[in-house]
Amino acid sequence: MATRKEFLKTAGLVGLAGMVNPGAVMAQPAHHPAPTSSPGWADGSRLVVSVSMQFEAGGQPEEHPESPFPQNMLKGYKDLPANTWYEYGYKEGIPRMLDNWDKHGIKVTSHMVGSAVEKNPALAREIVQRGHEAAAHGRDWSSQYMLPYEEEKKFIREGMEAVKKATGVTPVGYNANWMRRGDNTLTILQELGFLYHIDDLSRDEPFITKVNNIDFVVVPYTLRCNDIQLVAGQWFSSDQFLQQVKMEFDQLYEESARRRRMMSISFHDRIGGTPQLVKATSELFAYMKQHPGVVFKRKDDIAKMALADKQTIRE
Repeated sequence: MATRKEFLKTAGLVGLAGMVNPGAVMAQPAHHPAPTSSPGWADGSRLVVSVSMQFEAGGQPEEHPESPFPQNMLKGYKDLPANTWYEYGYKEGIPRMLDNWDKHGIKVTSHMVGSAVEKNPALAREIVQRGHEAAAHGRDWSSQYMLPYEEEKKFIREGMEAVKKATGVTPVGYNANWMRRGDNTLTILQELGFLYHIDDLSRDEPFITKVNNIDFVVVPYTLRCNDIQLVAGQWFSSDQFLQQVKMEFDQLYEESARRRRMMSISFHDRIGGTPQLVKATSELFAYMKQHPGVVFKRKDDIAKMALADKQTIRE
């Protein structure tokens, strides 16, 4: 079967050969297909799997935080059951996921909310000590897209410094609350020394963009393989989540024979760390590891590999 690139090339030649009215054809808008990458990665990998582990528990708002409970409480009262749902994330969820990552010998990227790691610095430090990446996820669980430039810069810097204080590592990757960055966010990130961000859904592989005329990497995120969207959002059960992500993997693995592919999966402390979802994830990773050329990489390593590779797509 012809690839898309071959099809476009052939279709273009056939179209030129069969022109009846050249003027009419020339009047059509020019078609510029999106750039596609070469197959494989520079290190010989066929498909790179990028796993996120969000560390948010403890950084949620004081009043009416997002939770499985209905938002029907009177103003001025704390949602005490919802707070225990978040507590599960650092008491049970992350420790269980860390053991699962070790079991399968993979390293992940943990996007850490500043106020969350301030409440549980030992856990944040353990994540790094066990070989995982500490990335920034804002000062607290609030939006930044509407903040004036200097306020947003302060918001990002304070979250970054909280992660560094707890872990000893300066974050180079960033994830905004619900991915909602603003017009100034990338400029601020570049000025603060960040290497990449993930608030983009437009590709299934990393790409490079220019920020302040300097290369900046986008390591795309996902909603399709995201526990907060599919499981906490009550769309899927754990076994349905497993099937959905396996189907995603199968398709990307097939495509990876022809072009560079990256698969992104995301887990949140109080959701992905539940016994049923960790069990499903363990089965998923065992399945993936049976396929030749599949590797698991931290997002900072993916970003560095993308920057060093001349074949990386640039936008």
